[in-house]
Amino acid sequence: MSDAIKIDFAKMDGLVPGIVQDATTGQVLMLGFLNEVSYAKSLESGFVTFWSRTRSKLWMKGETSGNRLKIVSVATDCDTDALLFRVNVEGDGLTCHEGTVSCFTKNIPLETL
Repeated sequence: MSDAIKIDFAKMDGLVPGIVQDATTGQVLMLGFLNEVSYAKSLESGFVTFWSRTRSKLWMKGETSGNRLKIVSVATDCDTDALLFRVNVEGDGLTCHEGTVSCFTKNIPLETL
């Protein structure tokens, strides 16, 4: 009998969000989406592999840039419909295609109530 956790890919038409966090600093680096195939590929290879919604194909982050996301640990939320990857970034450590460490660089000002 397997104790493996079954991820719920049904809620979002076969996809789950995958949050990527730096295992050392705790900084949130990016968010992507995974289907069952990309999730299995991630676990098999040890590197985060997403499903590209725009290109409709598997996409190993950093495959061409060298900034691959080496998985340190994987967790799911209480509903098993989202993933959290704690990673070490290979290469120059720039995760975002805009040349920054994190994709989350555009601060939105909050209005005072």
